[in-house]
Amino acid sequence: MKVLITGATGLIGKAISNLCREKGISVNYLTTDRSKIKNEVNYQGFYWEPKNNEIDVKCFEGVTAIINLAGAGIARKWTNAYKKKILSSRTDSLKTLFIALKNLDQAERISFISAAAIGIYPNSLSDFYTEEETGVDTSFLGDVSKIWEIEIDKFQELNCTVTKIRIGLVLSSEGGALPNMENAVKRFIGAAFGSGEQWQSWIHINDIARMFLFILENNLSGVYNGVAPNPVTNKKMVKELAKVLKKPLFLPNIPQIILRLVLGEMSYLLFSSQRVSSKKIEKEGFVFKFNNICSALENIYSEKVKKDNTDDVLSGEYV
Repeated sequence: MKVLITGATGLIGKAISNLCREKGISVNYLTTDRSKIKNEVNYQGFYWEPKNNEIDVKCFEGVTAIINLAGAGIARKWTNAYKKKILSSRTDSLKTLFIALKNLDQAERISFISAAAIGIYPNSLSDFYTEEETGVDTSFLGDVSKIWEIEIDKFQELNCTVTKIRIGLVLSSEGGALPNMENAVKRFIGAAFGSGEQWQSWIHINDIARMFLFILENNLSGVYNGVAPNPVTNKKMVKELAKVLKKPLFLPNIPQIILRLVLGEMSYLLFSSQRVSSKKIEKEGFVFKFNNICSALENIYSEKVKKDNTDDVLSGEYV
């Protein structure tokens, strides 16, 4: 089996690539940075530039599945220019892949598994969302998610097996939102946002990587939520993080108006609430290694300590 991965050098992409190589699955990957192109055994990079519809079609040779993770990060200030980039980085990559596959006439032999986002679900403190939900959040993120999924669905026209994984808050010490939360808690400025009652549907980085491979290996199609079984409130998330880091929480909740002044429209990320179900993927037989926030955070930081200690030894700090 050989998989083509877009966004392979990002947080989730690295985890999936590593898991593929552990399982003996060959990986081709696409990158817009020529310096990141490697040619190793079972791991080969290819150049593309989606905004120009440019792609090295050799990347498709021998490929039986595509895992699409391409898209600019959303955790930075949403200027008008950057909002355009958030959307175009997702749609341009999909359009480039679609045109290339159509011209190669090999799509019907390929499984197409793409990242999507739980941000498509309406903002709610009370609802519990399954994949059957048809409502869309009335926000910039909701609009982006809807357009993103429309472009993903077009691959069905090529007779691909199409799967969308609506990913929640990915927990990892290597990137994403958690390191910023960690820094705040360590500096004694950690606090819940607004009421703190907004739901955060999270997933451990290892589990989301395993989920992509599970869907690939079991040839699943349709929509699946990429979240752990037990969502938590923002207040609970911050409390458990402080507990694991052994740091006290002194500050009261941070008012929404302050974060809006500092972060602008992007502050919506901190207050949006989506409580999302993982039951569908569990019914398919997927077993989460990290079901609750306590065990997930404890694992992440115990592994971080091991890695830091190993790095110190290798650097000669303890020699």
